[in-house]
Amino acid sequence: MGMGVLTRYLIRVHVGPFLFALSTLTALIFLNAVAQRIEGLLGKGLSWRVVVEFLALSLPHTIALSLPMSVLVAVLYAFSEMTSANEITAMSAGGIRPARLILPLVAMGALMTGVMLYFNDVVLPASNHRLRNLMVDIARKSPTLELRELVVNEIPTESGLDRYFLTATHIDRLENTLEEVTIFDGNNPVRRRTTYAARGEMVFNEEKTDLYLTLYDGVVHEVQSDRIGGFQRLFFDKQIIPLRGVGNELVRRAGGAERSDREMGFALLAENARARQIELDSVEAASYATTLQAVRLALGRPTDNDSAAAWDLRAGRARGLVAGTGDGETLLSRDPVTQGAVISSRTRSIRGESLEQTAYRYQVEIHKKLAIAFACIVFTLLGPPLALRFPRGGVGMVVLASSLIFSIYWTGLIGGEILADRKIASPAVTMWTANVVFFIVGIVLVSRMGRAGSTVRGGKLDDLMGNLGDSLARLLRGRKEGMAP
Repeated sequence: MGMGVLTRYLIRVHVGPFLFALSTLTALIFLNAVAQRIEGLLGKGLSWRVVVEFLALSLPHTIALSLPMSVLVAVLYAFSEMTSANEITAMSAGGIRPARLILPLVAMGALMTGVMLYFNDVVLPASNHRLRNLMVDIARKSPTLELRELVVNEIPTESGLDRYFLTATHIDRLENTLEEVTIFDGNNPVRRRTTYAARGEMVFNEEKTDLYLTLYDGVVHEVQSDRIGGFQRLFFDKQIIPLRGVGNELVRRAGGAERSDREMGFALLAENARARQIELDSVEAASYATTLQAVRLALGRPTDNDSAAAWDLRAGRARGLVAGTGDGETLLSRDPVTQGAVISSRTRSIRGESLEQTAYRYQVEIHKKLAIAFACIVFTLLGPPLALRFPRGGVGMVVLASSLIFSIYWTGLIGGEILADRKIASPAVTMWTANVVFFIVGIVLVSRMGRAGSTVRGGKLDDLMGNLGDSLARLLRGRKEGMAP
């Protein structure tokens, strides 16, 4: 088998498992992510276009996690199938070393790494930014059309200052009519009004922002707190109450909020990290200059900004030679320069910690995106040796090994992010630890692939993996047969 034919064959046997794993893992992670955010969408009366947009914008974040995982699953499954079919044995008999099979996979892993780098730099930040803006706009949406019967419905306005409370015994959503309506308006502390009506109608303006309630056969009770015993009752046959800014239309803001670290590409992250570092350096320099000025004064040395008269007065006070220090304490604690140094040092210290924390967060995001992309290459090194070591593992080996590797990898990545955010260690170390460890393990395993007894010869552990794989396969077949009509 020529090298070109072998490479094409290896690519072909990996494409199917990769696409299947990508679609399956993406669906599982996607459903979990949507379930966590679905609460913010309920009761908002959103159109199907908004829902589709929400689902589409939630997908890139899911793919960023599932794509590297799919690479490992595809490599494990493909090599497990090739090993169980004795294809690896036949290739070895034909003079092709098992380690030679790694080269096309590494090239495929490098290609996936390039795809992930572009995805994490361009697609993912843009989708995260649009998704956050959409969620903010949805959160601002007022669900006034979702009025419920026999409960007190709070109707906040767009400004958030005016609030109304409405109850009705019956609401016809098709005709937009209400029966036995009660509206409490307590926005004016001097005139608190409670309106009762036998029936009412709801109509929105053309812009769908203001709700007009037309009430019939009712009475208004007004409590007047500006005079003792103030109370007024007004009867009406028809009254229109406008409720401004309570529309049920989704208002999309232009531009949106400022981008967070998860909504930036590599260039923007690096630029913001440099800007924070420059600002941090300036804060530290200013703090050093102020502190040095106070120290020079305490030591009795003039500063560059002191005039001769000011220096004599301030130096005398610092040494306790000027009136005002008769209570026994030196004026050093009262000197405006010293006081200014203490106050500015505290302020700059807080500002410096905030800048350093922000700069670290940007650096963490850069290294995290790079590390996740590089994981595609690392996983291509781990898969083949494990599949060859446990030839009878089957689907059970693929599920067990991939789950174990994923758990360790993501735990290391999340733990590294926490350590870096807390400035316990550098992001360049914490975010790459999992990749470095698995890369070394993969190199060691690949180096042993050509040795006799470490390829297709099993052992007790191999038998255990084989039994687990057979049990899992029988379980899956049994569930499929049980679900079949």
